[in-house]
Parts: sequence; C-alpha cells; structure tokens
Amino acid sequence: MARRDAARSRRSAGQLEGEILSALWAADGPMTAIEVQAAVGGDLAYNTVHTILTRLHGKGQVHRLGPAGRSTYRPVKGAAEAAAEQMRAVLDTGADRNEILMRFVTTLDAADEAALRAALGDEGSP
Repeated sequence: MARRDAARSRRSAGQLEGEILSALWAADGPMTAIEVQAAVGGDLAYNTVHTILTRLHGKGQVHRLGPAGRSTYRPVKGAAEAAAEQMRAVLDTGADRNEILMRFVTTLDAADEAALRAALGDEGSP
C-alpha cells in the first residue's frame, strides 16, 4: 500500500522540469542545485534536482555556469517567452488554426481580452 501511495505522489520528469524552471524564473539570479532543491521544496532528493538540471542544460533550457560541483544555473529564456513558445507549438500542431484561436479567445476573461486587444493594437511592439 505504501509503495502505491509513493508511486501516486511521484512527479513526472516534465512536471519536475516545470517546477525547477519556475524556481529559476522566480530567483534574482543563478542558483545552485541545493538552492533549487530548497526552492522547490518537498522531499525532492538533491540527485533528482541535479539530474533534472543536467537534462534541462542538455535541452538548452538552462545555462550552467562555473565548475562542476559548484555550478549555478539560470534559465535561457524568461517564463513569458517559454510560455509563448508552448502556445505557438500547440497552435502549429492544430488542423484548424482559426478554430483554435477562436476557442482560445472566447475563454479569456475581460482583463486578458483587454491585454490581447492592446497588444494587437500596438504596431510598434515586437
């Protein structure tokens, strides 16, 4: 029974990557694996954090700075840029882009709709 409960509470690699990236995005600067471990919290082992950071580095999602054993990590992209890329990837995989966009827009609350309208109306922004 305890083994099943542990398996249920175990996070996927993708979820761990997201949590670690969130911790790095929230930080004021580069973080060590130990600092990331503390920021993510829970019962996450140091080796797990280090493994995920190594995977993220291999995927080009984090920069590793400094010598082995004393490395610090920082995200390559900001949270907003990464989220926008994910949204774009979902849009690119859909068969009917107009339908996807329409369904997305109809789910926005008033504040998000106003922000989107402002972004679309500002021709000088990237």
